[in-house]
Amino acid sequence: MTILVTGGAGFIGSNFVLDWLAGSREPVVNLDKLTYAGNPGNFATLKDDGRHIFVHGDIGDTTLVKNLLARHRPRAIVHFAAESHVDRSIHGPAEFIQTNVVGTFNLLEETRAWWQTLPDNEKSGFRFLHVSTDEVYGSLGMTDAPFSETTAYAPNSPYSASKAASDHLVRAYHHTYGLPTLTTNCSNNYGPYQFPEKLIPLIILNATRNKPLPVYGDGRNVRDWLYVGDHCSAIREVLLRGRLGEVYNIGGASERANIDVVNTLCAILDWLQPRPSGRHADLITYVKDRPGHDRRYAIDAAKVSSELGWKPSETFESGMERTVKWYLDNPAWIAGIESGSYQQWVALNYGSRDQ
Repeated sequence: MTILVTGGAGFIGSNFVLDWLAGSREPVVNLDKLTYAGNPGNFATLKDDGRHIFVHGDIGDTTLVKNLLARHRPRAIVHFAAESHVDRSIHGPAEFIQTNVVGTFNLLEETRAWWQTLPDNEKSGFRFLHVSTDEVYGSLGMTDAPFSETTAYAPNSPYSASKAASDHLVRAYHHTYGLPTLTTNCSNNYGPYQFPEKLIPLIILNATRNKPLPVYGDGRNVRDWLYVGDHCSAIREVLLRGRLGEVYNIGGASERANIDVVNTLCAILDWLQPRPSGRHADLITYVKDRPGHDRRYAIDAAKVSSELGWKPSETFESGMERTVKWYLDNPAWIAGIESGSYQQWVALNYGSRDQ
């Protein structure tokens, strides 16, 4: 019994692999292309663990995927592999189409061909779980009801459009070919091992180095924040007991405006690592907004709660405190990912923004 995880060296994928192996004896085949956000250091603790089989490769490599399926015969695929940053998709959408749409299509095709050869007992027990985002639903007004599984898709960025396309492909492969799929759409994740292009690790790192804390626009864009460990536990429940062909929205029940997230992080840092003078919040700098910035996301997680009994364990406050402490306690990990390419990205995305 083995599971195949794609994108298992990325932020959410590596947390899932670590969480899985901490609570299960079942091996993981971890397939990752190791792009800028894929970091083998995320699973350094698994170096001598024979249950973790790392494969450096691309989901778009059909020969590789075919061979992995034939060799390991996984009972499930958990598909995290994706380009995932909105700002990067604005600067360069082609990679997002290639990985998120074409890559997912190739993975589905190879999986379908292999799955159809399985004996009935293995065929019925197999699962393909596709991990997606709430951004496929578009933007909410401040008084609108949260996104549910029946909310119409309305993606507004190249990233969310590419994820919406992959969601539709997964749905089509279930309804057309009978492939036993499951899809999860999550809200904004945060926690250990997140690449510091995203808001929370970027703010933590800049604050500890006395650098400006960039906040887009007026800072009032709202997101539902989900601690990554809670997301991993929800995926496990969906994989175990989710109804085939269904979609499950996963949220943290923690709607916060971006400026409130930044102020919370600053307050925690004031407590854990005070500045020599002044407060960390004094470093907040409002910058030109990103194009097409969705105003609000919110998740209605009633379905996964009522059907599977899942609820987040972390509050917004406890999750943020755990996250800040992790980054402060892991300077070697931070040093390992801050390459020249990361610095070039920061300069490209933030250097030309008017304050």
